[in-house]
Amino acid sequence: MPNPHSGFFRSPTPTEALRPQAPSHPTPSGWERYLALLRRERVPEHQRRWYVLRAEAFIAAVRPTRMRQVSADQVTAFLTRYPREHRLTGWQFRQLVDALQWLLVDLSGNEAAARLDWDYWRSAGETLTADHPTVAAALPAEEAVEQASRFASAAEQWPLLKDMARVMRSRRYAIRTEQTYLDWCHRFLLFCRNKPPETVQAADVEAFLTHLAVDRQVSVSTQSQALNALVFLFRYVLKRTPEQMQFRYARRERKVPVVLSADELRSLFERLPAHYALMARLMYGTGMRLMEAIRLRVGDLDFGSGRVIVRSGKGGKDRVVPLPQRLEVPLKAHLEAVKALHDDDLAAGVGAVSLPGALARKSPNAPREWVWQYVFPSPNLSRDPKGGAVRRQHLNESGLQRALKQAGQAAGIAKRVNSHCLRHSFATHLLQAGYDIRTVQELLGHKDVSTTMIYTHVLNRPGVVPVKSPVDSL
Repeated sequence: MPNPHSGFFRSPTPTEALRPQAPSHPTPSGWERYLALLRRERVPEHQRRWYVLRAEAFIAAVRPTRMRQVSADQVTAFLTRYPREHRLTGWQFRQLVDALQWLLVDLSGNEAAARLDWDYWRSAGETLTADHPTVAAALPAEEAVEQASRFASAAEQWPLLKDMARVMRSRRYAIRTEQTYLDWCHRFLLFCRNKPPETVQAADVEAFLTHLAVDRQVSVSTQSQALNALVFLFRYVLKRTPEQMQFRYARRERKVPVVLSADELRSLFERLPAHYALMARLMYGTGMRLMEAIRLRVGDLDFGSGRVIVRSGKGGKDRVVPLPQRLEVPLKAHLEAVKALHDDDLAAGVGAVSLPGALARKSPNAPREWVWQYVFPSPNLSRDPKGGAVRRQHLNESGLQRALKQAGQAAGIAKRVNSHCLRHSFATHLLQAGYDIRTVQELLGHKDVSTTMIYTHVLNRPGVVPVKSPVDSL
């Protein structure tokens, strides 16, 4: 029963409001107006009762506060607690966010709620799907192929895709490389018009690569990636030595990385939601890639030594980067909130997290230990497709990518703003500060210094130590 003192809702009850009513009430109740809003938002009739139940649960949680007087902290606390207590899935969490936004902003005119970043909460509810690299890496190779939406039917038609995945796992290929190679081989088999894989010849590969360059106009790197995937297919799966292949290469273009100035970075960070702003500042301050930051664990932050250990970066390599001094205080405050969430999960019996490799089997208690928890966890619990355990994964990276793009547009930055431009800016600003290119190479985790040479469009003055994170000068 909704609170009669909420300043908004009066009788009838939600259940009564859901029933067809005769036009006997000259002034519609709050629930009737809420249902009218759901109809205007084209919420299907069979789903409206769930929006009402979510709204009713919120009203009960903040009682006796009036809807117009509800604070942003009360909304945030509810969105953090309620999904955990009721084990909401990703789509149910987004339903909850929509229900509260319509209740507080559209219907009640709550000014504090209007300033809340609802898009952040909506994107934060995106749980990791079965074919997400983090989840797929924990599955057996064959099962990962079957779970992937784009390979589900192909795996039955071409069993060699499962064989290829198994071989790549045995050779310790990165999960994203595995998925990319499988995708290219899938496209190649479709291009061959269901030709049996055993009968595929070098001429088919040449035709496919030429098609990519001429018809699809892909870049040289994309074409080379496709070629590497097909060479792997021939050599390690079909057990055939790739013949000398002649094909038309796409034209190589030299691209200058997108770099943001200090003023542009300040403007960008100011327009990001607080949670995403911390992640973006950390990425710029350390040069981490998107997934390296997303998968960061509590034990990787070394406040005593002022460093961050980046685990299993590109090529499976670990590296050490400086922990920005300016971010120590906000990071510690953020970790306190994450620790409280983890403690609540443990009390509810769901405080485990997925671990890399065979660590969970070697150390059964490790998944529940604080040191292994993600620094940026998802607000939602999700069910692990391997074994069905309920876990708290890391945030879905798509939310940060969208937030960066929207913040860049709001800031009026006339550049392609994305997560990788933060890494480009990190490297460029270090070179501008006088650090030598070998130091920058180590911090970025590049295997070859030639990769780091793309940043030599700025003046390079070598030999300044120790390294100080560029985020500390903002």
